Amino acid sequence: MMAMTGQVAEAPDVAAERADLLTVGVEEEFLLVDPHTGAAVPAVDLVMEQVPAELRGQVEREFQTSQIEIGSPPGLELSSIRHSLGVLRTALADAAERAGVRLLAIGTGPVDGPVPPVVDKPRFDRMIERFRLLVPGPGNNGMHVHVGVPDPETGVQVLNHVRPWLPVLHAVTTNSPFSAGEDTGYASWRSVEWERWPSVAPTPFLESHEHYERLIRQLIASGVMLDEGMLYWYARLSAKYPTVEIRIGDVCPSVDDAVLVAALVRGMVATAMDDITAGRPRLRTDHHLLVAAHWRAAHDGLEGNGVDLNDGELRPAWDLLDQLVERLSPALERHGDLAAVTDLLGELRRHGTGAARQRAVFARTGSLVDVVADVARQTRG
Repeated sequence: MMAMTGQVAEAPDVAAERADLLTVGVEEEFLLVDPHTGAAVPAVDLVMEQVPAELRGQVEREFQTSQIEIGSPPGLELSSIRHSLGVLRTALADAAERAGVRLLAIGTGPVDGPVPPVVDKPRFDRMIERFRLLVPGPGNNGMHVHVGVPDPETGVQVLNHVRPWLPVLHAVTTNSPFSAGEDTGYASWRSVEWERWPSVAPTPFLESHEHYERLIRQLIASGVMLDEGMLYWYARLSAKYPTVEIRIGDVCPSVDDAVLVAALVRGMVATAMDDITAGRPRLRTDHHLLVAAHWRAAHDGLEGNGVDLNDGELRPAWDLLDQLVERLSPALERHGDLAAVTDLLGELRRHGTGAARQRAVFARTGSLVDVVADVARQTRG
């Protein structure tokens, strides 16, 4: 996915009005499953053959042969992100059906089955050679949101400011309660599986861009990473684009959910940049309390409690989300996103997170095959 900063080539008067707006782009990973059993299948090559030629530049293989990834072009308007994701999801769902499988926007596979092999790629071979049995089950599917920033130094300061807000976003995106045929007790089992990798962690406090680069060099030298691409912090600077990349969430079940998360992430980054410009300090957050807040978010989603990082106390997760949206409202309004976010939050409140929706289907039918069918319906939209 090609992402860019908030600057766009327009007439001078329009450009002046929009110079403080930030681009946003989305990457989504999906699971490929047997349409009858719901078990993950190694079908990525078959599906890639069925993707329309004009969209292949926005579709890629992921780590395992049961996964496939899309990337939206960056844009200023949420409507363009919605359109891109809708087109790509529909085309990929059609391609999967032509290949005899089903496309799921789900954090990890709910149904037990053999672990599909890793994609045949030299870098992935080296990862398996070094890290051995860390491959996370049938496929670990996340959502990555890129927001344009003017320079790496600003990006590092943005990472410092958004750290305490990410557990709330983590709760919003929970979409993997089932694994190996059972309810795991977590809203995001993907998060638990993902943390097997040694470089997965909340982003640390960073003194500067030089500090950021030095940490990367040290982590590679330690052996926990092969390269910068394995910097699996919940937020990082993109190694390819001039963006901050937020990568904490499960892939969202529907386009509406993905658009909401993209808007919230852009609001976080824009608010952080406003705070930096105004000299407002970041919230100083203890690392272990931040780890606890992320664990709670993965466990409860929005349907339970979250950790208020202002005082370390438990609060209803929805209260924390409402507080965050209020905090982000000026940036959301500046980008023209506030009305859409308000509407989409209303839908999320009515229907629950992806995890809650999956559990609701299972409670009605007692069948994970029915859960898979419902996720496939939401995925296509």
